[in-house]
Amino acid sequence: MRDIITLACSECKNRNYTTTRNKKTMTEKLELKKFCPSCRKHTAHKETK
Repeated sequence: MRDIITLACSECKNRNYTTTRNKKTMTEKLELKKFCPSCRKHTAHKETK
């Protein structure tokens, strides 16, 4: 049931992290505040394909 998703930085668009999410319980796109190594600061990371 859990699918692997990729998180991309909202500023530089680099794909930095992967995580899992349950598509039945979380229908909206995931957005987390994570550290981006290329921007060298904490930014919002959104779910991408």
